[in-house]
Amino acid sequence: MRGVAMKLILAAALVVVCGLAAPVQAKPGNAENGEKIYEKRCLGCHGEEGDGLGPAAEYLIPPPRDFTLGLYKIKTTAFDDDIPNDDDLFRMIRDGMPGTAMPGWSDMLSEQEIWDLVAHLKIYAGLEEETPSKQLDYGSQVATSEDSVEKGRKLFHDGDRCSECHGAEGKGDAIKKLKNDNGDRTWPRNLTKPWTYRASSDPKDIYARISVGIPNTQMPSFADPKSKKKLSVEERWHIANYVVALTKKGLEVRPENTVVKAKRIDGEIPAAIDDQAWLQSEPVTFMLVPQIIAKDRFFTPANDTISVRALYNERDIAFLLEWDDRTKSIPGDAKAESIADPEMGQDAVMMQFPVTIPLGAEKPYFLKGDAGHPVNLWHWTSGTTEAEAAVAMLDGLGMAQQTPREDGGGGLTTGSGYQDGTWRVIMKRSLTTDDAENDLQFEEGRFIPIAFANWDGSNSEIDSRQTITTWYWLQLEPSASAEPYISGIVVALLVFGALVWWARGAARPGEAA
Repeated sequence: MRGVAMKLILAAALVVVCGLAAPVQAKPGNAENGEKIYEKRCLGCHGEEGDGLGPAAEYLIPPPRDFTLGLYKIKTTAFDDDIPNDDDLFRMIRDGMPGTAMPGWSDMLSEQEIWDLVAHLKIYAGLEEETPSKQLDYGSQVATSEDSVEKGRKLFHDGDRCSECHGAEGKGDAIKKLKNDNGDRTWPRNLTKPWTYRASSDPKDIYARISVGIPNTQMPSFADPKSKKKLSVEERWHIANYVVALTKKGLEVRPENTVVKAKRIDGEIPAAIDDQAWLQSEPVTFMLVPQIIAKDRFFTPANDTISVRALYNERDIAFLLEWDDRTKSIPGDAKAESIADPEMGQDAVMMQFPVTIPLGAEKPYFLKGDAGHPVNLWHWTSGTTEAEAAVAMLDGLGMAQQTPREDGGGGLTTGSGYQDGTWRVIMKRSLTTDDAENDLQFEEGRFIPIAFANWDGSNSEIDSRQTITTWYWLQLEPSASAEPYISGIVVALLVFGALVWWARGAARPGEAA
C-alpha cells in the first residue's frame, strides 16, 4: 500500500510540473474562416491590414495590437524567443485584456472559431509556419507564505528593482516618462488593482510577466542573464507572491454596494486625512468611466475608481474621498510638467447632490443637473505653484451651465494630501444652511442621490474631459434610539396578553354558554 501511495504522489507531482512547464497544444485552425471572423469582429480596432490602425484606434489607450510586428505582450515562451505559443493567442482572444478595450470573445465565438482566428492572425507577421523554440521555465513554484512575501518585498525594493517604476506601494506612481518601442506613452501597472492585470493576478501569470517581461514595453525580463537585476527562479516566485499580497491592499469595487453610509459620531469631525476616526466609516468604491456623452467627449481616462467615507455629527457632514492617481498634477511645477501630457491641468474631484431630495425615483440629469432639477457641485482642485488647493461650490443646471458661488466655498471647507500615488481629500459642510432654496439640506435616514467626477491633470483632463459616475445614494445613518425597542416590547406584551386571555377563555367553554 505504501508503494502504491508513493506512486500516486509522484504521478500527481509530475502532473503539476508538466502543467507549469508545458503549453496547451493548439488545435488546427482554419485561417480562411478566421479571416471572415476578423473582418466582422476585429477590423474596427486592429485595421484592415492588421496593423492596429482601425477606425477606433485613436480613441483607445493602449492602442490596438499591430499584428504585423509579431510582437505580443502576453506570452509564455522564453524571454529571448519572440514567437508566442498558439495558446497564448487563444487565451488573449478568449479572455480579453482587462484594463483595455480588448474584450473577451468566449461568449460570442466557439472554441474552434477562436483557433481559426489564431491561425489568421499569425499570417500578418508571417508566423504561420513558425513555432517557438524555447519555453518559459517555471521551475518549482514557491507556495505563498509570510516568509516568501517578505522576501519578495525586499527583492522588489532592492536597488529599486521594481519600485523604480511601480512605486513604493506598487501603485505605478514612480515619476518616469515611459514609452514603448512604437513611441506610445505607457504607464507602469498599479499592482493594487488586480482587475487591470492583462493576464490575471494568479501567481503563475505574475511569475510569467516577471520572467518574460512585456515585449515592446519597458518592462524587462528578470530571467535575462545579461541583466544586472537578474533573479533566480525562486526569487521570481517570491516577488510573484509579494505582488499577489499587493492585490489585497486595494479598495475593491463591489457592484452591490450602492449606498455611502454616513456614520454619526460624537464630537468634532476629523480635519486630518489620516485621522483614525475615519475608520469608523466603511469605504464604498465606485468605478469611474470616461465622459463620452457631451462635447468635448473624452475616451482616454487615467483614473478608474474613487472611494468614499462619510461622517457626520449634530452640526456638520464630511466626506473623505480617495483615489489612486499616478501623478501629482501641479501646473507650473517643472517636475510634474516633465511627465505630463502637453495640455496639463490640475488634479480635481467633484461631488454632486440634488438641491432638493427627490420624493420618488426621478433625479436630476447625472451630468451636472438640468434646467428643472438644479444640483450642488462641490469642486476641489489640487492647486498650482501660485495657488493652493481649494474647494468651491457651484450651482449646476447642466454641462454647459455651472455657476460658481460668489462667496467661493459656499460654506465648504477642505483638507487634502497626496502620498505614494493616492490623493485623499476631505470636503465638509454644515448639515443645513440658511439658503434652503439653493442648498441641499441633509436629513437623517433619507436616501440622497450622490455622484462623482474626477480629473487627472497630467492626462490633459480639463473641463468636460473627465471621468464620472452615475447617481448612487448617500444615507445619514439614523441615531441609535431605544424607542423602537421599547415599542416592540410593548407590542409583544400586548399580543402575549391577548393570547393568554384567549387561551383562558377557550379553556372554559361551559362558562361562555
